[in-house]
Amino acid sequence: MTRFVLLYSLLAVTLAAQKPAETELPRLPDGRSQSEAILKDEHAKSLKDAAEILKLAEELKLELEKNDRHVLSVGALKKTDEIEKLVKRIRGRMRRF
Repeated sequence: MTRFVLLYSLLAVTLAAQKPAETELPRLPDGRSQSEAILKDEHAKSLKDAAEILKLAEELKLELEKNDRHVLSVGALKKTDEIEKLVKRIRGRMRRF
């Protein structure tokens, strides 16, 4: 029993002494972290796409209000498709990180 405890303690000390090697993240020439730069760029793209979604949604709302309740224009359908495409693009960026 004492041999087992001694062996276990020795193994625990050996594993604790071995620290995993810290991997250096890739850096850009200006010294910034590459992943931080990517995240910042994708955040800016998502904000731009969200602004475009808002603009299209307002246009769609106005178009739906001016049309008759039984008439749906091709332009309204195209706007909904564009909104959906932008939403999927933002969702895809969010899922990557």
